[in-house]
Amino acid sequence: MAILIAALLFAALSAAAQTSVVTYHNDNARTGQYLSEILLTPANVKPGLFGKRFSYPVDGAVYAQPLYLPRVKVAGKGLHNVLYVATGHDSLYAFDADDNSGANGQPLWKLSFIDPARGIGPVPADDVGCQVVWPELGVLGTPVIDAAAGTIYLIAETKEPGNQYVFRLHAIDVTSGAEQPGSPVVIQLLGFVPFSRKQRPALLLSNGVVYSYWSSNCDLGNYHGWVLAHDAKTLQPVGVFNDSPDGNASSFWNGGAGPAADADGNLYLVSANGDFTAGTGGRDYGDSVLKLTSVPRLSVTDFFTPFNQDTLNLLDVDLGSTGAVLLPDAAGSLTHPHLLFTVGKEGRLYLLDRDHLGRAQQASDRGALASLLVLTHSVFGTAAYFNGSIYVAPELAPVLAFPVAGALLKSMPSATAADSIGALGASPSISANGTRNGIVWIISSDAGGTLRAYDAAHLTELFNSNTQAVDGLGGFAEFSVPTIAASKVYAGTANSVAVYGKLVSDPPAIATVTNAASYSASAISPGSLISLFGSGLAPDTAAAPGAPLPLSLADVAVTINGVTAPVLYVSEHQINAQVPNGISPGSATVVVRVIGAPSPAFTITVQPAAPGIFTRAQGHAAALNADGSVNTPANPAVVGTIASLFFTGQGPVDQPEDDGDAPDVGTAVAATLPVSATIGGIPAEIRFAGLAPLFPGLAQMNLQVPPLASGTYPVVVKIGGVASNTAQLTVAAH
Repeated sequence: MAILIAALLFAALSAAAQTSVVTYHNDNARTGQYLSEILLTPANVKPGLFGKRFSYPVDGAVYAQPLYLPRVKVAGKGLHNVLYVATGHDSLYAFDADDNSGANGQPLWKLSFIDPARGIGPVPADDVGCQVVWPELGVLGTPVIDAAAGTIYLIAETKEPGNQYVFRLHAIDVTSGAEQPGSPVVIQLLGFVPFSRKQRPALLLSNGVVYSYWSSNCDLGNYHGWVLAHDAKTLQPVGVFNDSPDGNASSFWNGGAGPAADADGNLYLVSANGDFTAGTGGRDYGDSVLKLTSVPRLSVTDFFTPFNQDTLNLLDVDLGSTGAVLLPDAAGSLTHPHLLFTVGKEGRLYLLDRDHLGRAQQASDRGALASLLVLTHSVFGTAAYFNGSIYVAPELAPVLAFPVAGALLKSMPSATAADSIGALGASPSISANGTRNGIVWIISSDAGGTLRAYDAAHLTELFNSNTQAVDGLGGFAEFSVPTIAASKVYAGTANSVAVYGKLVSDPPAIATVTNAASYSASAISPGSLISLFGSGLAPDTAAAPGAPLPLSLADVAVTINGVTAPVLYVSEHQINAQVPNGISPGSATVVVRVIGAPSPAFTITVQPAAPGIFTRAQGHAAALNADGSVNTPANPAVVGTIASLFFTGQGPVDQPEDDGDAPDVGTAVAATLPVSATIGGIPAEIRFAGLAPLFPGLAQMNLQVPPLASGTYPVVVKIGGVASNTAQLTVAAH
């Protein structure tokens, strides 16, 4: 029943979901797309309107892509939108993703995987004789989060007494930084030598298995490309794959990209230069795109090796400098619906059919849907896909967009950026609102590290962090990938994570705060829905899609006594939010933060309970009759039947409920203060008073209609002796 009332009350509001970023390049297909961005557009991402808000210092280089989870119940600190940042110094940080003021200026929690007192630290780059990652090797590969389980997985490398080099797989509680049961586990298996291994590519979580992808330290010594699989619950090894067991090399470099996975759990890997014997029945797969079954087999079912593999290997222009991108079926055709794109150091673009990769090619790449040697510079960053185009960022060259449709990849770009970017190129990320307002974001090495944004349609540069000194990125970590989430852009550097977003010149101002149903400024209580009125309260209009309510919308957040209040609607002059359940009765201060700028504090008085009845046209109560139909003058509630009245401000309840959440259907959460109601001045028997299911902040009272003549009567409820506003209810004698 609450669903119907919620639809009546909020049907006019547009929905905008908050999306997590829990894995490298946003999804297991590695498309790089964030398609839930409602605020950042090509029109407002420009110097003066968009820029650096703040940065969080960290203790090492951020090679891993930052990850983002909304509404995390942080141990002892309440609900936060959280940014997770791993460093080469073997640390994992959890930061408030929205705000660095006050207590949020410090990490919500920090976990270190070293212990200097026991001689355990990160691995110095000088030890391994490879300075590609500098100055130390700790957590390099992008972690992966299982949001449902509340766990973030990562691999940390440490140097320990006796010159022991150790890799451990950790499973960390996202709320506290505590190790989960059974964590960590040391990674060790026959033939796997930790000293000569590097875990730079991102982790993959697919069907309950954590996959890790391995390379070597530069091209030193004998090495292989490994894929290791661990059960996500137990962390026990469940599979291993070596792509050059009878040869050498064939590492998985991929510029930090992890393996891709399709809906069936098949893995897609791209190996680098090394021995290749699979074309003649062997087991070595240098310079190849591999399709592997999931565990427990973890074996090759198909592969693609370019016709010029010998040349790629000899000249060190190998294929595996980037990862694989699995394109959506919309880019394919009836005969080739499942596509894969990759590109390597040679500068050749490959479009492959994932169902028939083509195996070993001879003389030409006839088994590929496209094999286009069109780039003049090497590519080290994984491409991104958006709206029918593949975006590639080669080193020392401009960013390019290549159209793909009907399983055909164009050899000429549809758009080319005006300026070249620095050495190593970049891995583009895309923000958009569905198919609209696409923006391409990259972090490039030029000028010591630069965040750039381009219009996805034309690759016109919109923003360059070096245009204004105040927006400077402040460092560079190779192959770093920008993360876009909830109208902000997060960029890892050599010693920090920088946070960018829209800027505001005039701070917001609150004029009044009221009960969202009665509009009474004196009827505010913990857990109730409130309406804030004022000026400059939001840069755009947005609404939450349902429960649980987000902690911010369109880069707007509300705090009451410093506690974030879940929001369900924001606009320039009005915000609807929920008072956090833990706010104590008495005087309280409300602050609105709009795209980083706080309002002056506004004082309210919080009551233990403060009921406000929702009303519709002509003050008619938001109520349902016994048959579930809406009570109206033309559709009355029959005397003696049960009517359901919907309100907010019921006060304390007998079961705790997280802020912004609501009970499931069939779960009764009752108000604990005394309740009563009258219809036409006649007391009504209360059958239930408490939280309505499914909709946060909404309360429900089921009451029996007393004996009255047919007509429309005033209805009033009381909770804890506090009376609500007066609404109208229509009854029928029989």
